[in-house]
Amino acid sequence: MSASRFIKCVTVGDGAVGKTCMLISYTSNTFPTDYVPTVFDNFSANVVVDGSTVNLGLWDTAGQEDYNRLRPLSYRGADVFILAFSLISKASYENISKKHADTCFFFWGGSVFDGQWIPELRHYAPGIPVVLVGTKLDLREDKQFFVDHPGAVPITTAQRNLTSDLLKGEELKKLIGAAAYIECSSKTQQNVKAVFDAAIKVVLQPPKQKKKKKKRGQKNCSIFVMWLVVTLILEELCGYAIDLFYRFIFVKPSGWFDM
Repeated sequence: MSASRFIKCVTVGDGAVGKTCMLISYTSNTFPTDYVPTVFDNFSANVVVDGSTVNLGLWDTAGQEDYNRLRPLSYRGADVFILAFSLISKASYENISKKHADTCFFFWGGSVFDGQWIPELRHYAPGIPVVLVGTKLDLREDKQFFVDHPGAVPITTAQRNLTSDLLKGEELKKLIGAAAYIECSSKTQQNVKAVFDAAIKVVLQPPKQKKKKKKRGQKNCSIFVMWLVVTLILEELCGYAIDLFYRFIFVKPSGWFDM
């Protein structure tokens, strides 16, 4: 009997967005209420998804700036990333959607990015698929929570605020090139299993890369360049032919037509 395929799944995202709670909820079917560790112990177990058995290895990472130098060490050998933001934290959401790192410095030959998740993942693990996850779904629907926490901002799937450059989840998924977008609640366990099932499926059945269609302007530009090159070549050939004709008629070699 062949061994199950091993899949290394690494969770990343800002601190306090609920990454560790999501992992504990998935692996133990319980929600931690007393003590939540900063980082979840590595976990490995056989999981069946769509009839395929895989050995799923779960790696947790700390999103705080203090771990910027150490965190990328967990990325080696990753098959898929679960990139999490909190549905009640505008800052954690925006830290994913930003395209460029605000600060970047070199540490032992590698760049360290401050709070910019996509640039960090693309730098240390290029080409590895990402599953985008919105956590704390239960709190987004809790009106009393926002009364008690007036600074919290709910991120909804229908929201688009151009003044603060907020993008709804599906648009953010397209923006960063994520393979899937799922919202979940570790407390109620809603969609928690779906998050990790999606991560496994992305590895087992990677989406086909769509060929980029050339824009009309680019196509017209290419045609113009080709026309210009052909024109220059023809002009050069015509000039060469005229020069030969001139030399043949007016500059006769010695001895020609001499009797």
